[in-house]
Amino acid sequence: NSTAFRMAPEHPLVILEVNADALENHRGIIASPNCSTIQMLVALKPIHDKYCIKRVIVSTYQAVSGSGQAAVEELQSQTRAFANGEEILASVYPHQIAFNVLPQIDVFLENGYCKEEMKMILETAKILDPKIKITATTVRVPVIACHSESLNIETEKPFEVEEIKTLMEKSPGIVLEDDPENNVYPFAINAAGKDAVFVGRIRRDFSAENTLNMWCVSDNLRKGAALNTIQIAQEIVKRNLVRVQ
Repeated sequence: NSTAFRMAPEHPLVILEVNADALENHRGIIASPNCSTIQMLVALKPIHDKYCIKRVIVSTYQAVSGSGQAAVEELQSQTRAFANGEEILASVYPHQIAFNVLPQIDVFLENGYCKEEMKMILETAKILDPKIKITATTVRVPVIACHSESLNIETEKPFEVEEIKTLMEKSPGIVLEDDPENNVYPFAINAAGKDAVFVGRIRRDFSAENTLNMWCVSDNLRKGAALNTIQIAQEIVKRNLVRVQ
């Protein structure tokens, strides 16, 4: 689950719903991707298989639990301080996170991107397809659990929006919540503690050919970390890729 081996070419970087076959040639170490990459690629995989994705623009809205327990406690303490009119102290993040939005996750790199953004870009190339052009903006929001993502997806082949929705309904690991007339769409409180990647707000982008917008939400600690590694372990046993004592 660490970042240590994710980009090592000799070690597979695996999301079970996306590239399980990469397990076949493992050398004893299998890496699990970044949480924000996992939920994005679970949603993108079926679209890429059928319509061939050319480009993705992703903006994330990431929960503080991605920074650990100290960040959760800081959000809670800052919220109490705000409500009581007390001084708000920040230590985990460079700025107040309560009632705020921080366009930075991890450190900034020389190219102007923060490390989290480059993780999503590089991991997508390794896991799904290096030909996909992708750019990312990652943002920390005052939510305890579940990352949300806005995806703008350009495909080679034309599509109908209803075809995309049907595809999402039939794809493993995905739950479609898309009924805007009744205010049904994925949101963090609903996704917390659940295994699935939830998608909705699927609509055509009229500003570009063969392009759609999608909203994607998943529990960053569950599917984004623990569940993915458990699924990998189960698949290793299923494929008899390791001897179980």
